[in-house]
Amino acid sequence: MSFMANQNIATNEEDSFLFALQLSSALVLPVAMQVAIELDVFEIIAKAGPDAQLSSKHIASYLPTTNENVADMLDRILRLLTSYSVLTSSLVTHDNGLVERLYGLAPVCKYFIQNVDGVSLSPLLLLNQDKVYTESWYHLKDAILEGGNPYMKAHGIDYMATDPRVNQIFNNAMFNHATIFAKKLLEIFNGFEECQKIVDVGGGFGITLSQITTKYPTIKGINFDLPHVIEHAPSYPGVEHVGGNMFDSVPNGETIFMKWILHNWNDESCTKLLKNCYKALPDNEKLIVVEAILPVEAETNTAAKALCQFDIV
Repeated sequence: MSFMANQNIATNEEDSFLFALQLSSALVLPVAMQVAIELDVFEIIAKAGPDAQLSSKHIASYLPTTNENVADMLDRILRLLTSYSVLTSSLVTHDNGLVERLYGLAPVCKYFIQNVDGVSLSPLLLLNQDKVYTESWYHLKDAILEGGNPYMKAHGIDYMATDPRVNQIFNNAMFNHATIFAKKLLEIFNGFEECQKIVDVGGGFGITLSQITTKYPTIKGINFDLPHVIEHAPSYPGVEHVGGNMFDSVPNGETIFMKWILHNWNDESCTKLLKNCYKALPDNEKLIVVEAILPVEAETNTAAKALCQFDIV
């Protein structure tokens, strides 16, 4: 075997070992993201101006703390996020010879700072990192072996229906996420143009439906979700909030719309829901379903990773 071949084998082995180490501490990345969001790090950098880069000491000066080690501790978080291309980094040498790292926002950060609509994906990340949800992961193995839902195995109740804090976190995440998604949907899909009445099944706060009725003001929208979900839903022109259970019945409509609903349920539940939708639709009208489609063959690109993570969540 040639020297070059031996070098390639050694390099591949080293890469595999480093990847194994990375996987063994993979929890660190989402926790670091959570901390950065809770400390408002991305917003602090963004408010410093376009292409701004700040030191950890500078960022720490905005934090309500007396911890003398805050800059050093924060720098570790920022350096990790830089290694995952969440932040950018550069070095600056001061007149006294001291070298300092500066951090800026990488392109992905546009989704974690408030956009022109005042929303971002930060609440979605905080939802998935909330202790009520992370507790569920400790029951995933049991759910695989015994069947059932990890969340219900962990808690036995639906906290969203009983705990105002969890309900608020969930609704805030869905509000932000739906606002971003609805804009993207309306940029590429024109299937609502001929609609007169749309029932959004599992529509949450009605954000997606409100975006649709804003673009198409002649459409009447029915936002249908559980009573505790729509209880605090804001009013939108052309949208009526209706409470109920989609597995009991669905309001009548000329078009029924479901976004990221079916993937949450087993085949039996999906069949029951779709039958309810069929009963609620007049002849020759339509059901619009928005779901993430997993590739048949396992892939390793960013899209496949995002979809596979979403499938498990």
